[in-house]
Amino acid sequence: MLTTQDVKQLIEAHIEGAQAEVSDLTGTSDHFAVRVTSPAFTGKSLIEQHKLVHEALGEHLTTTIHAVDIKTYTP
Repeated sequence: MLTTQDVKQLIEAHIEGAQAEVSDLTGTSDHFAVRVTSPAFTGKSLIEQHKLVHEALGEHLTTTIHAVDIKTYTP
């Protein structure tokens, strides 16, 4: 089981300069909403930006995380 803090740390450790806001959508620690702002997204398509977030979450997307609502922004 992951906490919102765990998800935040995974994202911020994987994406350079990222600032993440994470909320638990259902209270069950398996549905999250993430809002990530990073200069690493500059020049990347929305799909490429979301792939970076997926990579940061890694194996958790196939085990402990059932759903994730991703919003990405550049500073």
